[in-house]
Amino acid sequence: MATFELSGKTALVTGAARGIGFATARALVARGASVLIADLDAEKAAAAAAQIHDTRAAGIAADVTDRGALQRAVATALDRFGSLDVLVANAGIASRPATLRAMPPETVERILDTNLLGVWRSVDAALPEIVARKGHIVLISSIYAFINGVGTIPYAMSKAAVEQLGRALRLELVLHGASVSVAYFGFIDTEMVHRAIDQDALATEMIGTFPAPLRKRVSPDVAAAAIVAGIERRSPRIFRPRRWAAVSVLRGIVNPLTDMQLERDARSQGLTRQLDERAGEDQPTTA
Repeated sequence: MATFELSGKTALVTGAARGIGFATARALVARGASVLIADLDAEKAAAAAAQIHDTRAAGIAADVTDRGALQRAVATALDRFGSLDVLVANAGIASRPATLRAMPPETVERILDTNLLGVWRSVDAALPEIVARKGHIVLISSIYAFINGVGTIPYAMSKAAVEQLGRALRLELVLHGASVSVAYFGFIDTEMVHRAIDQDALATEMIGTFPAPLRKRVSPDVAAAAIVAGIERRSPRIFRPRRWAAVSVLRGIVNPLTDMQLERDARSQGLTRQLDERAGEDQPTTA
């Protein structure tokens, strides 16, 4: 498949008022694209756009749990910039770690509604234009698509499902000349990671069980650069930090072994017991 020239194209990036989404919007504009920034807060979306470019970036309020809002975002991109060539389905949330038994059903459903159905709604709204323009879609998955999601089951469920959506959709779009990337990110230095991990001692201890090389964090700018390069190359997969690519390739071997080890490891079971004791506590989500 031919490479994708970003200059003169238009992208819609969800969850783009800060973090990976904002950095991606800025990187796209730097490559010559126009960008519509969609976020929950209209003022924050507009402020983010103003920081990036005075004419080739615009902000709009759009909740990915609202199909109509996403349809309006697509219409706004067409009205403002004349086309929609790229979708980066970035909006997502996480929760304070807890076992599934300890987590309120409302939290589970909110995560799935945002991280999975929100991605699907974004794709559904943008797909006719992407196909017509032979464009490109980036779906933000996670390393939790293929590592054990103990303590964060709904997040891992959503990211594994997003991976499957992206893989299958890529094959379906080949005959139309359009393409899809699935982005697998590890620990990116974002506000969501700070809130979900750094401000929770138990989450920090859990991450501490990972091998040191896999705990490495990269900046949102590094993730954004990888997304933009992936779009230009129409890459099927994007990994940052890169070392997670090897874990993904070896998942069929690594996963059964690590699952068995986690079942038998006293430290891991002790941490799981503490997660289970969070039943009845507040489990807020964070973007």
